[in-house]
Amino acid sequence: RCDENDIWTGRAKAPSIPRATYGTAQKMRAAVSHKFGRDHKLGTQPWSEHPTITGKFIGNPSLSVTVSQYMVSLRRRKVRAGEAVTSARAMDEATMKHLWDFAWATPCKEYGPMSRKRKAENPAEWAGFVIRTMLLLLYLVSMICLLRYDEALRITWADITFQDTATFRPADFRVKLELPFRKTHQYGGIAPFYIYPDEERPWMCLVRMFAVWWVLARERCEHLDGFIFRKKIGTNSISVNPTDGMTSDAFLECFRNNLLDIGVDPRPYGTHSFRRGGCQFLYKVCRWDFRDICDWGGWAENFDNPGTIFKYLLSWNDNPREQREHYMNPNRPRKDPCHACGRTCHCA
Repeated sequence: RCDENDIWTGRAKAPSIPRATYGTAQKMRAAVSHKFGRDHKLGTQPWSEHPTITGKFIGNPSLSVTVSQYMVSLRRRKVRAGEAVTSARAMDEATMKHLWDFAWATPCKEYGPMSRKRKAENPAEWAGFVIRTMLLLLYLVSMICLLRYDEALRITWADITFQDTATFRPADFRVKLELPFRKTHQYGGIAPFYIYPDEERPWMCLVRMFAVWWVLARERCEHLDGFIFRKKIGTNSISVNPTDGMTSDAFLECFRNNLLDIGVDPRPYGTHSFRRGGCQFLYKVCRWDFRDICDWGGWAENFDNPGTIFKYLLSWNDNPREQREHYMNPNRPRKDPCHACGRTCHCA
């Protein structure tokens, strides 16, 4: 489906036959890898011929040398043909602040059933304050903890612990997040996340959003158990069933509607935008080094693929940080001071 030539005849496909993108090829390979990855013994073993049984093959075929060489060749041919292999645009702090401001400006009222006519006439009423608050928490936990969207959607209240050192100072209060699973840690060994308040950036404060959502969720659910991010009911309510979590399709639809609320084109963004945006936020704003980011996000502990983190940090699809005419301008306004060193350099 992705190649320019027919695999049966070896001839070039007719122009009328659609070609799948390189991204589709990656998803197909990932699906095969996931299927074989369920086997603990063969999931990480490359595809090879069995040494004792003639004609028998073992291992994961997506890890074979043939498939790896083909993917490299396919990427090269797709780029040469003009196809841009692009990741989703990273979410930045400015956009998060706009979403936060819009959510808190939403009136806290109960929305009843809406007709199709009313929905068409009032597109901004697709969600109320409760749903927007839940979405903000979902955005932040994916961004700050560098989680994939499916990892964030599966978080339950049992995975969250509110901790206090008995001093009752806001700076000593923290949230401990223990994930039950991660794609990179399918067999355990997942390090917990310890999140502290960010008083200077309330729109990026994950502790604050956990506290707000805890209060709102308790008003609608008698017992806080099950999934934190629930199925959306109507325009401003959630399911009371603890096992009725938000689906990936519903999350993406709500995310796109949320971006339209603040006048942002949602087409360049995707479910991976928060993981990429969190990596850039920790590096550019919080000034973390690469090793700390990799350790916090659970990336490549042996650093065998350092190019991965640069794909998260750099992409032509991201919002520009500065206009070119101002790069060497000595009179341009300085950035906010760094929390760690207090510097106010232009690269902050």
